[in-house]
Amino acid sequence: MKRPALAAVILASAIAAEAQVYQWQDENNKTVISDRPPSGPVRQLRRIDTAAPPPASEPAAAPAKTLADRDMEFRKRQQEARDAAEKSDNEQRANARKREECEGLRRYLRSLESGERIQTVDAKGERYILDDSERAQAITRTRADLQRGCQ
Repeated sequence: MKRPALAAVILASAIAAEAQVYQWQDENNKTVISDRPPSGPVRQLRRIDTAAPPPASEPAAAPAKTLADRDMEFRKRQQEARDAAEKSDNEQRANARKREECEGLRRYLRSLESGERIQTVDAKGERYILDDSERAQAITRTRADLQRGCQ
């Protein structure tokens, strides 16, 4: 009993594998699709090989996604695109802020190294001018900040 069923499955798959579909345009520019080759003059003949249907023992393909599933996937893709754009914007703003900070440090270092008088405000709100030792400390501190954060 198993042998005839197996033979029938093999025969059916062999027949299906041999099936071919032809597509062409006839004299009236009508597209014709047939399992037999055209007879007579035709334009744009195309042979289409059909795939054999899956054997009965294999499970059928997953059912088509419902509209709700496709909508949910679409919304998920939209949210991912928004998140990626927001992340990119945040990175650009952070990079711009870092460039501005580094440029400010470089200007401050140039003014310290120029020898001109540097006036600062202390914790009490009083203004005073940096002396040579404070200037040297500020130069060392600013160079370290530049090396650490502004490559």
